[in-house]
Amino acid sequence: MSLRLRLTKEEKKEYTVDVAIVGTGPAGIAAGIYCARYMLSTVLIGDVLGGQVSKANVIENYPGFPSIKASELIDRFASHLSRYNIPIINDRVDNAVRKDNGDLELTTRKGYKIRSSALIIATGAKDKELGVPGEKEFVGRGVSYCSTCDAAFFYGANNVVVVGGGDTAFESAYLLTQYAKKVTLVHRRSEFRAQPILVQRVRETGKVEFVLNAVVKEIYGDEKVKGIIVQNVVTGETTNIPAEGVFINIGYEPEKELAKKLGVNLDEKGYIVVSPYMETNIDGIFAAGDVTNLWVNFKQIITSAAQGAVAAYSAYRYIMNKKKDK
Repeated sequence: MSLRLRLTKEEKKEYTVDVAIVGTGPAGIAAGIYCARYMLSTVLIGDVLGGQVSKANVIENYPGFPSIKASELIDRFASHLSRYNIPIINDRVDNAVRKDNGDLELTTRKGYKIRSSALIIATGAKDKELGVPGEKEFVGRGVSYCSTCDAAFFYGANNVVVVGGGDTAFESAYLLTQYAKKVTLVHRRSEFRAQPILVQRVRETGKVEFVLNAVVKEIYGDEKVKGIIVQNVVTGETTNIPAEGVFINIGYEPEKELAKKLGVNLDEKGYIVVSPYMETNIDGIFAAGDVTNLWVNFKQIITSAAQGAVAAYSAYRYIMNKKKDK
């Protein structure tokens, strides 16, 4: 099955449903499956099937699959979802309004209109940027945020830099050792947040140099990246590191725009504030996955899927109560 989202054969432009789910990562997909099993009419809206999982290479911590390619796991998610014939709109929500009766009206960039009794926001998170000179200028010319997408372009490179100290950074470093002659991992601290098994695996390659207690101050080059300048956070000393590529894996920030438009409460970092039942401050609006404030430092496929399931249950309970009150 293709990783591209596919519309149902109807390809209608307007839908009236019980639940609209915005986001097609693990949280949105799980929510869709559970909504279907609760026999709620449902529409999914999203532009990247699998969300952040689509940027991964191999998944080794999802129960039942000791080691599976991320693309294959997404295909299995999609296959499971397809059993329920839920319309999937390959698009992004452009506008959202909550009516006086609590119903939601969503409009997408391509002109789709969806009216729903409940909404599950599973918009996920996007890559954080370093915000240093040269970063934006060299995107696509040596700067990348996705090693799965771009690692192969650096076959035979003398040195490629990975910035970060979490799981994604170490997964990128390990993958890049299969292409580049050397990988330099730059981290602002002396300790890593990544799982110890990932750190061990990277160390055992013998191809990764660690530059710790250091931050990137600049990415430079001409037509393509030529290197970076880092500064030691302890001594203040700056160092030039020649490199053909820079992979930035310093974490994520929530895709909060839809929530903001609807007046959903956010925490100080922009994550949607939810209850243990994925309820927001607005009746009928729920949230799940990387966009929520739950387990901010432990965002995993399994936790996102779990939140999606809980959000679907809460949406079902909300809709049933709403019907009783009529």
